[in-house]
Amino acid sequence: MKQALRMVAWLWLCMCGAAGAQDYPARPITVIIPFSAGSASDVIGRQVLERMAASMGRAFIVDNRPAAGGNVGTQAVVRAEPDGYTILMSTSGPLAVNRVLNPALGYDPERDLAPISLYAVLPNVVVVSAKLPINTLAEFIDYVKKNPNTPYGSVGPGSSQHLGGAYFEQIVGAKMTHVPYRVTGQLVTDLVSGQVPVSFQLVPNVIGQIKAGTVRPIAVAADKRLAALPNVPTAAEAGTSGYQSAAWFAFLAPRATPRPIIDRLHREIVAAMADPALRARFADMGTEPLASTPEELGRHISAEIVKWRDITTRAGIKIEP
Repeated sequence: MKQALRMVAWLWLCMCGAAGAQDYPARPITVIIPFSAGSASDVIGRQVLERMAASMGRAFIVDNRPAAGGNVGTQAVVRAEPDGYTILMSTSGPLAVNRVLNPALGYDPERDLAPISLYAVLPNVVVVSAKLPINTLAEFIDYVKKNPNTPYGSVGPGSSQHLGGAYFEQIVGAKMTHVPYRVTGQLVTDLVSGQVPVSFQLVPNVIGQIKAGTVRPIAVAADKRLAALPNVPTAAEAGTSGYQSAAWFAFLAPRATPRPIIDRLHREIVAAMADPALRARFADMGTEPLASTPEELGRHISAEIVKWRDITTRAGIKIEP
């Protein structure tokens, strides 16, 4: 009898999900981005949403919640109604690294969120203030070895900038000091002024300053150069092999969101990322567009947790609850 009741309940949920997906979306969709307006997450995310809104005929309302390295905004989606009208555009920090750094995070990205799709990968770029008389990666390595505890800025503990710096220390055998910021704009301001002389940044965060000449890129932490910075060598080309670090970006929803809604959103993301105009804009920003199945994203999150657990353990990085 109990088994029959469970089967009836399951069928009812499936029918409700399918029915809800038929007219989905019937109203605007709130998208929580757990970082500040103007950050790389925000800039590239809004471009994808613009393309999706045109296709789906519904507005996307962006809700920026920049706090605790992305954890606050991520928790808000975990707790949201799983009806497809609150979704998450997040990155590797809140979805993998923070789980390693703080076991008492308050959510489990593998258990509490429904993967939808990856949509971008951004390599970290070593950028220095133009006030620093440094033009190459070799010169920078020499500088930080002669100036222990040189500060480097990030958008918060567990961010790709933070881990990019920590991994760089391990690769080159230097000791720097991590300076976390809550808002990307303030970090960039201090980078330009030289108060924080270096950051392991994402290109969209500093592309304006690079073009203006107030920030100088000296190496890309990837296996190939970026179309947006064709004259900037990879770390390997600059003499430091093995240094690769990147942020990846993804869509997710509350765990119990019906699969038909997940599938609809997935189809729209895949279509958006295939748009030549959007792909060209991404390339200009140093961003690699891509898409994945929900299952591929789930496996990617699990693999990234394992990878960064090793790096952060060696670095002695931990975030207390």
